[in-house]
Amino acid sequence: QLQLVESGGGLVQPGGSLRLSCAASGFTLHYYAIGWFRQAPGKEREGVLCISQSDGSTYYADSVKGRFTISTDNAKNTVYLQMNGLKPEDTAVYYCAAPRPLRRLCPPTTGWAQQDYWGQGTQVTVSS
Repeated sequence: QLQLVESGGGLVQPGGSLRLSCAASGFTLHYYAIGWFRQAPGKEREGVLCISQSDGSTYYADSVKGRFTISTDNAKNTVYLQMNGLKPEDTAVYYCAAPRPLRRLCPPTTGWAQQDYWGQGTQVTVSS
């Protein structure tokens, strides 16, 4: 069974940093496209970034470009989202996801759906 588990969320002051983890089981994570999303209270899901393993290209939302970066640890089958310069508007539940069926190319930002593989999310709260 394919599973994605996010961790690393928490409460941080504005300007602070967090590193989120997305650990995979049931497949080799770094072979495939992985996306990060977030959903704030009362708002729709928002795409944060996606890494295409076909060529390593990473696509960032304008709102996080220059502040968020992605990296992988093949030995741990884990992808990390490093979030720096956090702002209150970054407050949300953060999810990682993989396309279903698995593929190396990132779908369009609007191309993700409920039938894709999703983690349970981790809460990020940015507040003083």
